[in-house]
Amino acid sequence: MKKQMRIVVFSVLLVAVLFSVTARADITPKPSVCITFENMGSELCYGTLLSESSSTGPLSAWDGTTEDNPYEYSQENKQIWNAFLSYEDPDGFYFLQEWWICSETHQLDWTYYPPETFKILLYYPETETFVVSGIYERYAFDSYFTVDMNNLESDAVLVANTSYEYTWEFISLLCRLLFTIALEIGIAVLFGFRRKKLLIWITGINVITQVILNVLLNAINYHQGSYAFVAYYLLFEVVVFVIEAICYAMLFPKAGQPAISRKKAVLYAFVANACSFAGGMLIARAIPGIF
Repeated sequence: MKKQMRIVVFSVLLVAVLFSVTARADITPKPSVCITFENMGSELCYGTLLSESSSTGPLSAWDGTTEDNPYEYSQENKQIWNAFLSYEDPDGFYFLQEWWICSETHQLDWTYYPPETFKILLYYPETETFVVSGIYERYAFDSYFTVDMNNLESDAVLVANTSYEYTWEFISLLCRLLFTIALEIGIAVLFGFRRKKLLIWITGINVITQVILNVLLNAINYHQGSYAFVAYYLLFEVVVFVIEAICYAMLFPKAGQPAISRKKAVLYAFVANACSFAGGMLIARAIPGIF
C-alpha cells in the first residue's frame, strides 16, 4: 500500500509541474497560415498575404503618414515595401506591411495574427512583376496550403490547395492510443493486476475512452489550437478518470480471487490517468507532431 501511495503522490506532482510549465511556455498561441510553393524556381521572390480587412492584431495597412509606418527599413527593404505598397488589388485587399523571401524556403509562414480572408501575392523584383491568387480563408487554427508553381505564367492566377495532414493526424492518434494502453497496462501490473481478464477489461475500456478523447482533442486542436488542446486535455482526462473509475469499480471485484476492492480499483484509475496525462504532456513537448 505504501508503494501505491508513493506512486499516487509522484503522479500528482508530475501532473502539476508539467501543466504549470506548459501553461507558462505558451500562454496564447496564435493562428497561422502556412503556404508551401512547389516547383518554385530560383528567381528572387518575395511574398505576402493581402488582407480583406485593413488590420489584424498589431499589423495594419499604411495610411500614407510617416507616423503610421513604425518600420525602419534598409534601402533594399524600402524598395520591396514600396513595391508591395504600389500594388493595387482589384478587390480592395490590403497590404499589411509584412513579407517574406519565399524563393529561399519555398514557403510563406505567417504565424502571428494572419488575416482571416486573404490573397497570396508574390513579387519578383528582377522583372518587377506580381503574381496574385484568388481569395482564400483560414479553415483551421493552423491552416496549410500548397501552391504548384510549375509552368506558371506571370499573368496567371495562383491556385492554393488545402494541405492539412489528415493522414498524419490519424497516425498520431493511433500512436497516442497505443502509448496510453501500454502505459496503463504497465501500471496495472505494478498494482498487481496480472489476470488476463483484468488486462482485457483495461484494454477494452481504454480503447473506447481514448478513441473518444482523442477524436475530441483533435477537433479542438484543429479549430482552436494548442492552448485550447491543453486546457481541454486536462478537463477531458478528469471525465475519462471518472468513467474508468466507475467501470473498474464495477468490474474488478468480479475478476476472481483474491477479490479486488473498489477503493483499489478507483485508485488505479486515478494513477493510470494521471500518469497517462503526464506522459502525454512530456511526449507533446518532445515530439509536438504526435500530440
